[in-house]
Amino acid sequence: MSEGAILIGKSPDGPQTLTLKRANRHGLVAGATGTGKTVTLQVLAESFSRAGVAVFAADVKGDLSGIAAAGDMNPRWVQRATDVGATGYAAEACPVVFWDLYGEQGHPVRTTVTEMGPLLISRILDLSDAQEGAMTVAFKVADDKGLLLLDLKDLRQVLTYIAENADEIGKTYGLVSPQSAAAIQRKLLQLEMDGADGFFGEPALELADMMRVDANGRGVVNLLAADKLIASPRLYATFLLWLMSELWEELPEAGDLDKPKMVFFFDEAHLLFDDAPKALLDRIEQVARLIRSKGVGIYFITQSPSDVPDAVLAQLGNRVQHALRAYTPADQKAVRAAAQSFRANPGVDVAKEIQELNVGEGLVSTLDDKGAPTPVARTLIAPPRSRVGPLAAAERAALLKASPMAAKYDAAVDRESAYEILTQKAAASAEEAERAKAKAAAEKDAAARAKQADKDAAARKKAEEREEARDEAARARQTKAVSRAATRVATRVGGNVLSAVGRELVRGIFGGLKRR
Repeated sequence: MSEGAILIGKSPDGPQTLTLKRANRHGLVAGATGTGKTVTLQVLAESFSRAGVAVFAADVKGDLSGIAAAGDMNPRWVQRATDVGATGYAAEACPVVFWDLYGEQGHPVRTTVTEMGPLLISRILDLSDAQEGAMTVAFKVADDKGLLLLDLKDLRQVLTYIAENADEIGKTYGLVSPQSAAAIQRKLLQLEMDGADGFFGEPALELADMMRVDANGRGVVNLLAADKLIASPRLYATFLLWLMSELWEELPEAGDLDKPKMVFFFDEAHLLFDDAPKALLDRIEQVARLIRSKGVGIYFITQSPSDVPDAVLAQLGNRVQHALRAYTPADQKAVRAAAQSFRANPGVDVAKEIQELNVGEGLVSTLDDKGAPTPVARTLIAPPRSRVGPLAAAERAALLKASPMAAKYDAAVDRESAYEILTQKAAASAEEAERAKAKAAAEKDAAARAKQADKDAAARKKAEEREEARDEAARARQTKAVSRAATRVATRVGGNVLSAVGRELVRGIFGGLKRR
């Protein structure tokens, strides 16, 4: 590496370098599978790191992790270093921090729903105008009511709250239809199933932790484990859209710096652009055009320049083209397109040499000190100083454990936010409703018991009255019976008395006539 430039390799015309002052004009590394793209990426990342520039790279295949370990000084690499004039070539590891949205092969990468904002989330979910309006209302309601939106369950709970209180919310913020809320919930569920529930939360990543240099002044290389992530393109797009937006919004204007503050490498970029949401494509185009003024360079690594949209491709001033194979008409068209994208060199037949390049060779054109592209040159790429190939799992684990980012990011924090607050309110309302229901049931039961008691008392009174009537009747019958019995006795006694009196009278009258 010369002063103010990094060595890419050597051509018949001399060393091919990348001027650090023009490195924020972005770049492209293209070529068929197995032609040396990843090694070129590794060489560039190492060189930027040695120049004190922080690096971010999406490690799609997992084979870039070896940049964290010193190379083995393979004789082939040593010879190539001599061939390209790489002075002071020695095995050297880069300072690396591993990141992973899933938290499996690196420190978790998180951001909050609030930091993402309603506009970005609406773009990611590809919401309609009505649904985007509903999302804006959700954020406004959360803000006015002091409800923190940290993760997806917070946002889902706020949307549920709005749907359940649509009439009241509509009077203040505008009507949110249940259909819009339900549609957003379904799209959030899809994003959550892609693994985004781990991406949204705290502690949120601070960009300053990526844009660091180590004690020796080397830029830290941030590697994002993307071998699993790339299978969820919506989540991958969500992360990249957020990252680029954060860079654009947080970094101040820097003007023309002697070297970039940070350089991004997106390996297998065709996977990024295939079926990408229009919002992501628009944002990448905007960032590619404007973020260079923030001191950030973006480099895409892909198989063919045609994999990158034209609007983005036009912003990529520094290019390394590895071999392309023209087996089909479509391949031949891609070769012609790649050849036409370089500044012509009378001594190089680009369309012919693209197909003849050996592994480790590339057609190189970069921006010179004045910002003009240099003539394309067939170049032998410089060798890497770090290990080519992936780290062993134990090596990665040891680096993660020793990383200064472990204490800050590894443990998730779930503080009280919209989900907890609204859930507690819903639980309190449900409990209050249950108490009211229980009270009403108790009052109803008491009323029923009182009514039954009145019925029972009335029944008892009637029974007592019937019993008393029966007793009275019985007494009456008894009295009547006694009276009849007395009458019979009296009649009988009276008859006897009369008979006796009669006899006495007869005796008195006729006593003298009759002896006893």
